[in-house]
Amino acid sequence: MTGTSAPYTTRTVVEEQDRAACFQVRKDVFVGEQNVPEEIEYDAYDADAVHVIAVAADGSALGTGRLLHGPAAVAKTGGDLTVGSLGRLAVTKRARGLGVGAALVRAIEDAARELGLGAVDLHAQTHALGFYERLGYVVYGPEFPDAGIAHRAMRRAL
Repeated sequence: MTGTSAPYTTRTVVEEQDRAACFQVRKDVFVGEQNVPEEIEYDAYDADAVHVIAVAADGSALGTGRLLHGPAAVAKTGGDLTVGSLGRLAVTKRARGLGVGAALVRAIEDAARELGLGAVDLHAQTHALGFYERLGYVVYGPEFPDAGIAHRAMRRAL
């Protein structure tokens, strides 16, 4: 969403303050709500990933996601350097149902296009498959566990 009347905006994270807000959203959603161990929520990939954030008009963080690219994404994309890996998509409880998740996915796709990538992969929690399918992602491969939660791999060509 753009314009001054939008209830939120998305942007690529540049400032440390935004980065800290992204990590707090992830902690609230994944560690707090989904019981993912904090020591596996943050990883070495965070340093070089492209992070995106959704912020409300008052400046509070509503959601986040990240894009891995290049060598960092290879393990998740089957070795294809033209494919980015979307992950750590999280929306705060109060912002769910407002379209924040979809806006973050689109912002990550825009970042992938800017990097010259041809597709985006992701590992979706199975309950979220419909959300990603509505955004054009297609399931491939078998179901697998990640942090004790069932996931499926998905991909969308850009």
